[in-house]
Amino acid sequence: MFPKLERKKVFRDPLYGYIYVTEAVISDLIDTKEFQRLRRIRQLSGVSMVFHGAEHSRFSHSLGVYSLALNVLQEVDILKERLSEYEQIVFLAAALLHDVGHGPYSHAFEHVFKVRHEKSTANIIEGKTEINTVLNQYHKDLAADIASVILKTGKFTIIEQLISSQLDVDRMDYLERDAFHTGAAYGRLDKDRIIRMLTLHNDQVVFKEGAVHAIENYLMSRYHMYWQVYYHPAARSYEVMLESIYKRILDLIKSGNLNDEYAVYLKTIIENGFEEEAYFELDDYYVNGLIKRFSHCEDEILSGLCNEFLTRKLFKYVSVNMNQEQIIKDIIDGRHLTPYEYKIDYISQATYLVDEFDIAVSKILILSKEGELKTLDQISPIIRGLSTSGIKTDQKLYYRDISHE
Repeated sequence: MFPKLERKKVFRDPLYGYIYVTEAVISDLIDTKEFQRLRRIRQLSGVSMVFHGAEHSRFSHSLGVYSLALNVLQEVDILKERLSEYEQIVFLAAALLHDVGHGPYSHAFEHVFKVRHEKSTANIIEGKTEINTVLNQYHKDLAADIASVILKTGKFTIIEQLISSQLDVDRMDYLERDAFHTGAAYGRLDKDRIIRMLTLHNDQVVFKEGAVHAIENYLMSRYHMYWQVYYHPAARSYEVMLESIYKRILDLIKSGNLNDEYAVYLKTIIENGFEEEAYFELDDYYVNGLIKRFSHCEDEILSGLCNEFLTRKLFKYVSVNMNQEQIIKDIIDGRHLTPYEYKIDYISQATYLVDEFDIAVSKILILSKEGELKTLDQISPIIRGLSTSGIKTDQKLYYRDISHE
């Protein structure tokens, strides 16, 4: 049904060596302008302010997730038996396209402009885009079915679990890829072992008992990567500053006090919601240009934030708890800070979530040697302890330092 390339396409990857593309539909999707846009969106946003090597893109991550999905199909015989050729293409294409809807400096953009990248991804897959045109050329239902996987509607439960769960091809790639580019020692995973131990039980993705130690290591690596890399205070400060810039731009546009022609694409999204052509223009390059331009604008708050963003004068931070309202008030009032110049940032991360609210099948399931299905915390004493004690929270006040002015 789906034609192969006459000559397979090869990408050289720092983690996997060669990434092979043999399906024509996958090759055509990679060549679309919407997928190529991911070259212009960094995977880790503000983390590069701390780990200078973290310049890799969502393009390289997306190729990596596709590569792991292909590896899963090649190594797990039961999947090749259970998934039809069409469903295998749905799996590979969903793995490739799962992040295509991310906005510039992804998470800050989503938070301020209330845009979910999963919904934007589905809109791109089903909208008036090159991706949609390619998918329709191969099968009339392909776009809708891939979008259903991204939105986790339950139509392809096995594929959904492989793409998005507590242990999936997305997480396995970004943890090791991010560790590689940041130089962190935490993200080394035994992916081959995990994949070889993957199997199915009543349409649920489960793992044979031989994978338990590799999964324990994966969960510990994930926990340490979050606290040492993703939640690093300087990286969070950069994100908070970016959110403040976004918020100021948003409010100025809404009030009619920012009519810059360069902001037209962002203005379109703010006023009309998702629109394919405008969204395509939104990438890190565009936002960097916007920030550079607005560093000279008449609005003192916006120009000040933009200049400090460009020169890495990050927000300062102090750890606070719920009983320290007076400390927070003294800092804010003492510096006469506007709402754009501070944020109380609360973060939490668990080693293993026994229940995860946004994932249909959240628990990692282990198939014992006796053929009995158990949850990971029932099999592993380490994870059983960490599922309750391995929960860490942190609250900081980030605020603009105006002492240099």
